[in-house]
Amino acid sequence: MSKINIKPLADRVLIEPLPAETKTASGLILPDSAKEKQQKGTVIAVGKGTKDEPMTVKVGDTVLFGKYAGTELVIENVDYLIMRESDILAIV
Repeated sequence: MSKINIKPLADRVLIEPLPAETKTASGLILPDSAKEKQQKGTVIAVGKGTKDEPMTVKVGDTVLFGKYAGTELVIENVDYLIMRESDILAIV
C-alpha cells in the first residue's frame, strides 16, 4: 500500500484503482486502446463520516465502484480516485 498524506473529509474515500486487465479470459493480449477503466480498487484513506452516517469502509478494503464515479487525482505519478462512500457499490 502507498504512503500518502491525504485525509478525506466527511464521507469521502481515497481509492487506488487496480491496474487495467492486460489479457482477456481466453488469453488474448489487449492493446492500450482497448483496455477498460478498472472498477475495483483498494481503499487508501477514509474520512470520519457524517454525524448521521458513520463510515462502513476502512483502509485496506477492496471495493467495487461505478465506472464514472469519483474524481481522478495524480499524486507522485500514482493515479487515485476520491469519491463519496455512497458511490461505492460493494466491499469485495
